[in-house]
Amino acid sequence: MSNPVFNNSDIFGDPRKRGRQRGGTAVQPGQAAGYGAAGAQTLDAASLDQMYGAPSATTAQTGRLTYDDVIVKTGGLLALLVVVAAATWQLAPGLWIFGMIVGLVLGLVNAFKKNPSPALITAYVVAEGVFLGGISYAFQNATVAGESAQPIVMQAVLATFAVFGTALFLFRSGRVRVTPKFTRFLIIGLVGYLAFSVLNLVLAFVLPNSGMFGPLRGGFVGIAVGLLAVGLASMSLILDFDSIKRGVEQGVPAKFAWSAAFGLIVTLVWLYLELLRIFAILRGD
Repeated sequence: MSNPVFNNSDIFGDPRKRGRQRGGTAVQPGQAAGYGAAGAQTLDAASLDQMYGAPSATTAQTGRLTYDDVIVKTGGLLALLVVVAAATWQLAPGLWIFGMIVGLVLGLVNAFKKNPSPALITAYVVAEGVFLGGISYAFQNATVAGESAQPIVMQAVLATFAVFGTALFLFRSGRVRVTPKFTRFLIIGLVGYLAFSVLNLVLAFVLPNSGMFGPLRGGFVGIAVGLLAVGLASMSLILDFDSIKRGVEQGVPAKFAWSAAFGLIVTLVWLYLELLRIFAILRGD
């Protein structure tokens, strides 16, 4: 693969007309005609061989997306999420409703933006941190008659990282591949789950003791729905990994590392909430 420095150079011209050879074969003087005396031609050929032998420019040097970019952005945003959540837990857990609304709005805005906005993505993570800190506090401190409080928040956090690690292993090992069939199944599952969630929410407001605040929130149905959601979130993670892989391979601009990190954070938040709800049901809430 030719160095882009030479492709964009007026000196070396069209690469299809150079006819130069790489490796141990020397460039003949006639091939460098037009650049001065024979001695200068020999020097140019030697310099050219040396430059060809230099390492190719990395994706980081050319401003293209790398896995390191995605890891750094995701790790930074995840750390910010945890810090804000911990602060909300300690200082103002009642702000979780505010965080939920703001996070929903910013999530939609970021999802439909063609170019990522680091400021808006960071603001989304802060809002989600407020939401998760407050809602986790509420789940953890919910009273259960006759039972001692179990650390369901820590259990949900550990389970989230376990599912994330498992999904990453299955994707990297090739045991699970993103195929058209895989994508269709995931889309159908997500649409069905969204329809169920909307219906559940409507029932909560229309009929007393129904919907997500009634019988459907717990028991066998609640656990089954939660496990289905965890499965869909895991498949979404694998799809996220595949999208990042294709972005790196296609050499998209490095700024889209923010989009990749945003997508991973959205999926991880959803996965954590579903696991937290399952552990709460198992505890007897």
